[in-house]
Amino acid sequence: MKTIQSVDLDGKRVLVRVDFNVPLSKAGEITDDARIQGALPTLRYTLEHGARLIIASHLGRPKGRRAPEFSLSPVAERLGTLLGREVRLAEDCIGPRAAATVDGMADGDVVLLENLRYHEGEQKNDPTFAEDLAALCDVYVNDAFAVCHRAHASVAAITRYAPISVAGFLLQKELEYFDKAMNDPRRPLVAVVGGAKVSSKLAALERMLEKVDRIIIGGAMANTFLKQSGVDVGASLVEDDMMAAAGTVTAACARKGIGLFLPVDVIAGDRFDPEAEIRIVPAAKIPPGWMALDIGPETSRRYAGALEDAGTVIWNGPMGAFEMAPFSRGTTALAECIAGLDALTIVGGGDTDAAVHQAGVTDRIGYISTGGGAFLTLLEGKPLPAVQALEAVDTNPAA
Repeated sequence: MKTIQSVDLDGKRVLVRVDFNVPLSKAGEITDDARIQGALPTLRYTLEHGARLIIASHLGRPKGRRAPEFSLSPVAERLGTLLGREVRLAEDCIGPRAAATVDGMADGDVVLLENLRYHEGEQKNDPTFAEDLAALCDVYVNDAFAVCHRAHASVAAITRYAPISVAGFLLQKELEYFDKAMNDPRRPLVAVVGGAKVSSKLAALERMLEKVDRIIIGGAMANTFLKQSGVDVGASLVEDDMMAAAGTVTAACARKGIGLFLPVDVIAGDRFDPEAEIRIVPAAKIPPGWMALDIGPETSRRYAGALEDAGTVIWNGPMGAFEMAPFSRGTTALAECIAGLDALTIVGGGDTDAAVHQAGVTDRIGYISTGGGAFLTLLEGKPLPAVQALEAVDTNPAA
């Protein structure tokens, strides 16, 4: 896989696929520009090397139609501020209007193409759409790690038509950090897995059994493990059809000597509501009709002990309903603990990213991945279609 440093960009039309799928307020204002910030090193590098910079992204789910609420106009404005130069928004991402905008560019100009998902061909990995997009550039750069687990036209099929296809800095960084964590880790390697469902994390858990020294489980998915072990978890969220799988993971940990840590106490609520009545109770003594909504203080202490000597930590998924103040303490305590470790710490997933920001410890985490789905796909040991496309392409050796 070639990288952006390996090609000449001077005077070239360089199309950089980024993930600017940023959250917007009801007024259409960007509420978190972390994804834009993450792409800046690649974008600045292209401009410093004399390129005509063309940027492509999707935003939301417009389902193949033009919809003003999914326009990238707010992104163009914010990006212009961050780059300190004008960013023109093209009226479309392919076709005559996009081509005319690109044809009018000079070296150092920046154009942001309109939402890729205004066209059905993007998500269908349509070759005609990909070819039309590739026609706009001399060099294609994939810097959209968060989309790399999807075989979409702007990250997969486009590599068959662009004259040169390479990886940007963000994509390189994501893959390098993941490789350090899973293939050459400082040990002990500890995986912290939370969130609501065992079903969404089972493949990752099974893969981790081949790599990790300890697994810490929290969030609602811990309820399934607890119930499988014979604990009455009251009205807590449980995936009954995943109990056998939880038992298989538990047995595998015992067989392989992998430390498996489950909650010993919980913050229980009489309903899923920020105004719920709450109690700290042992995990095995949740009142009838109540539900576990966060890990308890003793569990937090035990998890901190399991992390104390970690050399590498991978965290995916919160410990409870952290978006509600009464049930955020376990996740916050874990974030503060991980932030204070002398270890390589990697956080992946949108909710986990939000939790780390909420805890105010982002500057003390080793690396925060920009892609939840792509990160989980890597944890499962599966290839990323967009990375495979970059690796397979026969780029111009003279570039």
